[in-house]
Amino acid sequence: MNVSDATTVNTSRLVALGLLGGFVVASESGVRPLGGLVLGAAGAFAARTWLAKTDPATTAALTGIYLGGMGLSHPLAKKIGAWPAVFAVTGISAGAAHVLSDRLPEHRKLR
Repeated sequence: MNVSDATTVNTSRLVALGLLGGFVVASESGVRPLGGLVLGAAGAFAARTWLAKTDPATTAALTGIYLGGMGLSHPLAKKIGAWPAVFAVTGISAGAAHVLSDRLPEHRKLR
């Protein structure tokens, strides 16, 4: 199994996959831990890339935004609905990943 070089991975897509995909898998299967597996796998892959592209502090911040988004989506869903809540936290998390990691030019990585 070949895994992409961490510095070439687009993490905003991984964040969207983890949050949206995790929600869909949990909803459609009725097995919440299965959705958590999708969330965790995508998050771990993204964190690997954040650490390779940035620094530990940025990696911790992006991981907190990602996991915090999942946690925030639950109370937010009670106010605006499940799908709008998931879309909102996914947009914020993916946007943060893009700005703080993905758009950095190769020669400007924080290492």
